[in-house]
This record gives sequence, structure tokens and C-alpha cells, in this order.
Amino acid sequence: MKKYFSIRDLENLSGIKAHTIRIWEKRYNLLEPERTTTNIRNYSLKSLQKLLNITLLYNNGHKISKIAQIPDTEIPNFVQEVIEKKTIKNHAINSFKIAMVNFDSNLFYTTYNNLLKESSFKEVFYEAFIPLLSELGLLWQNNAVSPSHEHFITNLIKQKIILNTEKLLVNKPSKTDKTFVLFLPDNEIHDIGLLYLNYEITLKGYKTIYLGQTVPIECLKDLLGYCENIYFLSYFTVEPNKGKLRKYIENFHTELGADTNYKFWVLGHQVQHIQGDMLPKNMKKFKSIEKLVSEL
Repeated sequence: MKKYFSIRDLENLSGIKAHTIRIWEKRYNLLEPERTTTNIRNYSLKSLQKLLNITLLYNNGHKISKIAQIPDTEIPNFVQEVIEKKTIKNHAINSFKIAMVNFDSNLFYTTYNNLLKESSFKEVFYEAFIPLLSELGLLWQNNAVSPSHEHFITNLIKQKIILNTEKLLVNKPSKTDKTFVLFLPDNEIHDIGLLYLNYEITLKGYKTIYLGQTVPIECLKDLLGYCENIYFLSYFTVEPNKGKLRKYIENFHTELGADTNYKFWVLGHQVQHIQGDMLPKNMKKFKSIEKLVSEL
């Protein structure tokens, strides 16, 4: 459990610049850091929680001079009032961050279940999970969190996606004109986006065949004999990288047969490097999950 944080950690987790945190600390005595023998600030988990609450109030129009006058024990109550007046997910995202840095599954589940009282799973995913996941990469790059933190929180989110997908799978598909085969290419393990797309496609009433991580192209060929009008769907987060994309696409269509009746949809960070001349007629790239879902 991470009990102490540097001022840079606080900046990365709250979005408030370190310079501003120092000013708030000096002018309003908002935080009380401990100091190392070399005079470096260290902040407790309690300080992080307080700063995240202050950030929510500040970002919703409350002046820092007024926030500073609120007793520490009353700040959570003011935060709750803001949440009740507005449909915002900022506080939930802050709670998820605290759950992550402390490996606190109970806090994650409590926060998630509270969100579900007012929102659907789709709304929670788009308004809370996606912003949280977007921040994770930056937090990891800036050493505010470790890979262990990232794995912990993403696996909790995956559990929720799988659980909600499982609820849909008790019903037979209502649409039979398309079958979606979802897979990740060799050495690609980032499957959270693909898992969520499996949920969305199933929700739309289509049959899905979820193959998951690091699937060789030759393994996909077997699917062509099982069903018609297949839509292969993949998520290129890190693989195939920019230098391998053209060869991968060529191999895909050579292996599966250029004249075979199938479609190939892709999205993810790497698709920005797919040029127009690399796209066969039956292949389409998407900039986001939302764009692909709207195509359904």
C-alpha cells in the first residue's frame, strides 16, 4: 500500500500544478506535508484524498479562498452537495484513483455500485471508466502509479465488462445478418477496449465470437467455414506497430483469401498510421469506440 506521495504524484493524480499546490499550501494552509531529512515534501493518503475533494470543488466554481475556510471534516459534505446538484463523475474518478493507489477492491466496488444507482453501465463506462483509463497512461509514464496499480484497476474494470456481457449472453442473438469475431493480433495484450466492444455488439443483438489476446492470423481462417458474413474486429493498441502495419494487413488478406466474403474492422492507437493505400475494400478503420458503435 502506497502511504506517502510526492508533490509530483499529487500533481499527476489531481491535475493541479505543483506550483499551485505549493501556493495553496503556503497561503491557505490547505495541506500539511511531512518533510524528509533533505527537506522534500511527502504527503499522506489523507492529504491526497483532501486535495482530490478540493479539486472537485475548485473545478466546479468554488473559490479556493472559500474552500480554505471549510473545516476538514465538512469538505466531504460539500463535495456530496456538488455531486447531488450536478450529474458529474469527477468524484467517482477520484475514488477510483484512491482505490487504485491503495489496492482497495472494496472502495472500487462501493464507488461503482453507487454510480449504478443513477446511471447505466454504458454511462459509467463512458463517463467514468474511459476518463480514468485515459489518465492511467499519463500517470504511469510520470511514475505516479506503478504497472501493478494499472493491472489492478484495469482488471477490476474488465470484471465489470465481462459480468455485464454475461448477463446479455443468456438470450439468443436477435440479428443474424452479421457475426463478429473479436481478436487481438500477435503480441497484443491490451484487451479492455475489445472486451467492451464485445459487450456493445452483444447488446445490439449480434452473435459474437470472442477470441481475445494474441491470436495468429492463421487461426482466424478456421472461422470462415463456420458462419457467413463474418466481421473480424481487432484493436491495435501497440501491435502491429507502425513499421509492421502494411505487412500485417497484406498477410491478413492473403491468409484469409482476398475473394472471401468477410469484413475487417480495426481501431486503436496504431490505426492512425494506416494510410489510404493500405486499406483493402473490405477493411475499415475507426477513430474511437463511439464511431464503431454508431456504425452498428
